[in-house]
Amino acid sequence: MRISVAVITYNWPQALGLVLRALARQIELPHEVIVTDDGSRDDTRQLLERVARDYPVRLVHLWQPDDGARMSRARNRAIAAAQGDYVVLLDGDMVAERHFIADHHAFARPGCFVQGSRVLTDEALTRRMICGELDQPGFFERGIERRRHTLRLPPVARLYARPGHKQRGIKSCNMGFWRDDLLRVNGFNEAMTGWGREDTELAIRAFHAGLSRRDVRFSALATHLYHPTRKCIVDNPNDRVVEDTRARNLVRCEMGVTAHLREFIAPPADLRSVGASAGAPIHA
Repeated sequence: MRISVAVITYNWPQALGLVLRALARQIELPHEVIVTDDGSRDDTRQLLERVARDYPVRLVHLWQPDDGARMSRARNRAIAAAQGDYVVLLDGDMVAERHFIADHHAFARPGCFVQGSRVLTDEALTRRMICGELDQPGFFERGIERRRHTLRLPPVARLYARPGHKQRGIKSCNMGFWRDDLLRVNGFNEAMTGWGREDTELAIRAFHAGLSRRDVRFSALATHLYHPTRKCIVDNPNDRVVEDTRARNLVRCEMGVTAHLREFIAPPADLRSVGASAGAPIHA
């Protein structure tokens, strides 16, 4: 089983550096890490050039122009480019605990996708992590919320991981899908731009396709770095897309990952290779 990690990023290279370092220190390494970039400045590319020099796995940089928040399109490009059998979706501000990939591997099951959790940090703790004072907060660390998500307890995690169809709490910051399942539902819905709900809409289509959800708590741990939130959006048009998907029992979206498969018939360049044009990203 080959695991591709799709890390979405936008103009926060300090956080991305922590995310990539954490993935490089896993007890079970992924097959590849794909950084899918929603239009960052050159400092993100420069970071990836530095990281690639001694990175332990295949490292890819996909870049698309900054044309508003197009998270669905960015993630779809990563899914299209992925060479793994299984795709772990991770946000560029989520720092993985060292068993993260091994836990996703352990909880992957046919006919299911995995919903992971996260520890929330405050601004002061995030600064400490970015400055290198600590890698992961412990249970008694100051400046965290959802403290229980610092605890790795695999036997307890298995109790929570019974397949179900709950729609609440869907978060694409830490999710795992078989790539074939993502292709079956046509990935994320690119009609949804701006903040939020594209992950919920994807999960609803996955349920309509016959997939179940496995919640992974007390395993596959990751720490979310603090940043201002954009959740308070009045009359979010993405909510209407979610409701339409639910009402019409849709399995596939019209604007999805299939639009990008041709681009990646040949795998994108590994930034570690000499022929990767000094770390040049793959442009949309």
